[in-house]
Amino acid sequence: MSTKTVTEAATAVQPSSATRSRIRARLAGRAPAPPPPGTALHNVSVATAVLLALVAIGSLIHEPVLIPPIAASAAIIHGAPRLPLAQPRSVIAGHLLCAAVGYAVVAASGSSPWAAATAAGISLAVMTVARTPHSPACATAVVIVLNTPRPATFVPLLAGSAALLVLVGWAASCARPSAPRYPAYWW
Repeated sequence: MSTKTVTEAATAVQPSSATRSRIRARLAGRAPAPPPPGTALHNVSVATAVLLALVAIGSLIHEPVLIPPIAASAAIIHGAPRLPLAQPRSVIAGHLLCAAVGYAVVAASGSSPWAAATAAGISLAVMTVARTPHSPACATAVVIVLNTPRPATFVPLLAGSAALLVLVGWAASCARPSAPRYPAYWW
């Protein structure tokens, strides 16, 4: 085999420059760059402040107000405010719908890990149908099934906590003009 034939064969296997660029672009994804340190620090500070406020409210009324799903909601609202999961409709309605599912599952089958898993699955289906996607809300259903809190106390605190997260996210967005607008839509 001649040198020319080997070179031609090797060149035929190499992708063109345009093809390499398309491959690189596809592998790189379309995710935006992370926020600058100032914005990230602001988001963390605001999220921490609102979670500490929920702890303070809970201490005053002797009820747990900060639950893990609410902390996860704060992370989504302040960390990725443009996502559909972060929008007020999804945060507030998602938690309330999943709370209803949690209480329905407890009423139908009692409190157990099996029932909690079932409640999480049903919650996901209900949120999908209602177009209120909010993954932390599935955990709200699990918390309800496993801990069986009194609905008359838990549901208003849950709704208030979710609303407070949304309002603080909105206020923080307004206070910092360079921040992404939150919410992208209210309902």
